[in-house]
Amino acid sequence: MERTLSIVKPDAVGKNLTGAILEKIEGSGLQIIALRRVLLSQSQAEAFYAVHRERPFYKSLVEFMTSGPVVVTALQGDNAIQRYRDLMGATNPEEAAEGTIRKLYASNIENNAVHGSDAPETAAAELAFFFRDLDYA
Repeated sequence: MERTLSIVKPDAVGKNLTGAILEKIEGSGLQIIALRRVLLSQSQAEAFYAVHRERPFYKSLVEFMTSGPVVVTALQGDNAIQRYRDLMGATNPEEAAEGTIRKLYASNIENNAVHGSDAPETAAAELAFFFRDLDYA
């Protein structure tokens, strides 16, 4: 069983889409093993997205991720990372496949509804950022 992180971003939480997104996740066969709703501070968002610090979108990403609450979940299942990435769809919702979360719920490339880990190492670090071993069901 593989684990990955999902974040329902402020744009989707603000539109009351959390339940619909979680339903799609569970409907795909992935299991939600931990969940929490948080309001990231600027320093937390900067730390979480530190890998993008030198990219031109870093500042706007931090501002966006601190603009409202997010819902973070730990997901588990066979090939969970790739399965969730497929379910999310392309970063740009205009390029996302029909039926994916971003095609259905994202507004644009920056307000794209969800985040998911991209590799096992990233997933481990991102899960540890939000959850402790005791948090997993």
